[in-house]
This record gives sequence, structure tokens and C-alpha cells, in this order.
Amino acid sequence: MSKNEKSICDQSVFNEVFDLYSESLRNYLYYQCGNLQQAEDLVQDSFIKLWNNCKKVLFEKARGFLFAVSKNAFYNQVEHQKVVLKYAKQPQRSSEHETPEFQLEEKEFMDRLQKAISELPEGQREVFLLNRMDQMTYKEIAEFLDVSQKAVEKRMHKALVKLRKTVKNI
Repeated sequence: MSKNEKSICDQSVFNEVFDLYSESLRNYLYYQCGNLQQAEDLVQDSFIKLWNNCKKVLFEKARGFLFAVSKNAFYNQVEHQKVVLKYAKQPQRSSEHETPEFQLEEKEFMDRLQKAISELPEGQREVFLLNRMDQMTYKEIAEFLDVSQKAVEKRMHKALVKLRKTVKNI
């Protein structure tokens, strides 16, 4: 980095970026989600991610970084909500014939599995949920995410490996 380049890690430069982009970012997210509180939360999360990655992001690229991070975070929230709604729509099994221990173990397993899915890296989680919840093919996912089908296959493979490892440990 040359002496003339502004470093996002410098508090005054970070504040300048915040002043420059926070309002337009919030408005963009508000238009996307229709919820001002959610939009503000996403803006805060995006700036935290920028701060945590300040050494990797050039001042000139900060706006693009913020918009990309916030857009992905919003889409992840939407995908999570889809999972919640889909699960809520499923007819609930009668648990009259299941022991309380089984019910507890099943609930703990589901909680751990959901946590494991949420802890997958963003790209892997996105591909996994699009394929398993939205029933999209790898080709459809590749077109939707504007990546190669090979990239989708690789992300899915890595997601499944991590989830299998987590499930084995449960």
C-alpha cells in the first residue's frame, strides 16, 4: 500500500466511509426488505464485517464491499426465513407414541443441525439451502448465483462433508 492510499483500518477513514455510505446502504436495504430496523441491523453488520476485513479492502472498493456483504446477508436472512416457514407448514407428527427422551433427542439434533447449517460458510450454506430447500438443480443455482456449475458442485460437496462430520459428532 502506498503512502497516499487511505487505509480503512484508520479510524478516521473508517468514519469517513461510514458517513459516505451508511445512509444510502440503509435506504437500499430498506427498499429490499421493507423493514427499517432490519435494514439498520444489516448496515451495522456490514460495517462490522468491513472493520474486521479492513486490511483486505481498499478505500476505493469499500462501497462495493459493503453493498455486496449487506445484500448477501439479506439474502441469507430471506433463505433462513424460507426454511422456518417451510418447516412450520409441514404437518407435525403425533408424538403420542414417542418417548419424552426421543422427543428431546430429536429436538436437540434438529437444533444442532440448524446451527451447523447456519455455521457453514456463506457460499456453501447458500448452495446447500437452494438445492435442499428450494429444490434447485446445480445448473439453476449456478445461473442464479452467476458462478460455474463446478463451483456449485464444489461448494455443495464441502457443505455436505462438514454437515456429515457434524452429524456424526452429535
